[in-house]
Amino acid sequence: MSAAPERTDLSPFLEELAAERARYPLPPRLRVVAEDIVHLTLELLFPHFAAEVGGCAGDVEREYGELRRLLSGALHLPSSSCRHPDEAVDRFMARLPAIRAALLLDAQAIYDGDPAADSVDEVILAYPGFRAVAIYRLAHELLGWCDVPLLPRLLTEIAHRDTGIEIHPGAQIGPSLSIDHGTGIVIGQTAVIGARVKLYQGVTLGALSVSKRLARTKRHPTIGDDVVIYANATILGGETVIGSGSRIGGNVWLTSSVPAHSVVTPTARLDRQREEPPDDVLDFTI
Repeated sequence: MSAAPERTDLSPFLEELAAERARYPLPPRLRVVAEDIVHLTLELLFPHFAAEVGGCAGDVEREYGELRRLLSGALHLPSSSCRHPDEAVDRFMARLPAIRAALLLDAQAIYDGDPAADSVDEVILAYPGFRAVAIYRLAHELLGWCDVPLLPRLLTEIAHRDTGIEIHPGAQIGPSLSIDHGTGIVIGQTAVIGARVKLYQGVTLGALSVSKRLARTKRHPTIGDDVVIYANATILGGETVIGSGSRIGGNVWLTSSVPAHSVVTPTARLDRQREEPPDDVLDFTI
């Protein structure tokens, strides 16, 4: 019969945890608060997400006040993190009309570009591309106009978890972005995307290097207006510019710029290995 294990005195460890908790500077359960901000903002901006519909002005005013209260609680971080929380809340709430207008353009662009979509309402309710862009636009406003740290990244990671689409809140994205399918898309922090761009699933707008010393440099590509980038294309580098009106084919790997109205396709080669057609159709090198 084995001896009972000797009890370890965990008091010093628990005291260490308690001290760390006392020093922790951020609001409690900030990830939960981020979830609530996403839900409440979409509920306020679009009747599709409202608990009750029917034109009840009181609900809109209540939701507006609740969002303001929730955001204020999340932004009252130490002065080193969020320098002017009250001003940040005011700026964000003032930007709500612009955010809603931008999201309606995104929804319309997705609807116009997808023959499978029956209505804009369907896009708003069901399309992961719309949800990812909606949360990105909220986060981008908080990061840029409102000078809020950390919280924007939590918001876009919620979208990443929900949709498989990862958009850094620091990316600059023009109006009428259309994301088709979407899963696997990655848009880096310093990417710049013009107007009316369409992205398919698996597209990466990334950096050539992940070196930490490049943290404050432009590491991700610039995409011009009216560009279409097909599935699983990878475009890398801060100096890479895709000219307006270009088409980038599926599975293309690009690390250099292309001029406007270019068509870029993967290189394919067909070598004929024998005079007679092979018995096995797969006996080709492509």
